[in-house]
Amino acid sequence: MNTLALCSPADVLDALATVTDPELDEPITELGFVRSVMLDDDGVVVHLRLPTAFCSPNFAYLMASDSLDALRGIERIGRVRVMLDDHHDSDKINAGLAADAGYRGTFGSEADDSLDDLRETFRRKAHLAAVERSISAYLARTGEGIERIHTLTLRDIRSDRYTTALLRRRSALGLSICPNSRVFVDENGKSVPPEQIPLKFRFAKSVRISIEGNSHFCRGLLATRYSDTEPADAFPHITDIRSRRNQ
Repeated sequence: MNTLALCSPADVLDALATVTDPELDEPITELGFVRSVMLDDDGVVVHLRLPTAFCSPNFAYLMASDSLDALRGIERIGRVRVMLDDHHDSDKINAGLAADAGYRGTFGSEADDSLDDLRETFRRKAHLAAVERSISAYLARTGEGIERIHTLTLRDIRSDRYTTALLRRRSALGLSICPNSRVFVDENGKSVPPEQIPLKFRFAKSVRISIEGNSHFCRGLLATRYSDTEPADAFPHITDIRSRRNQ
């Protein structure tokens, strides 16, 4: 008997929008990494694509695995299949996903690094970049100097998209989101001493610029890779072939 797949294409895209590229810290839906979504009477099939065939296998697996988990969280979605296209490890990754083998089960002895460690590393980088964005926006708006940074609390900065992003990243690291908490803290939630702020703030800026630069570069590679066959603005392809009784 076919599984009733009652979710909508919007439900699928909303779930995939919660999956981010670990290095670029952006949703895979905004990066153009979701190639196609097909809903059928059994469930959903999603195809992913990346800027190059040699993108880091652990990053590729992480995004594909996270997509699988996000989609399985949709109520009554049915069978979920996620496929990675055009990557040198596509066959291995797709087989591992289909078998629910996990990262180490998929890559065996090649899986040297823990995915948890990888996630934590990039969560910390994303947090540092978010701190710099929020503080820089505050300084530009108020005209205050860098000497003010060590006193800033979450209550002081304007509630905007930068603050929302910062709070999300603090939550991911288990850091306080109390309005009275200091803004410039390390990955353990400890305030940065005033004398260390100039150097650490410059470093935070370099991390933010690096992330944004990599994002721009990857978008360019993706557009170039598929420019002859798949226009960048045509993604993702959505196909719904469910029979009427299952809608």
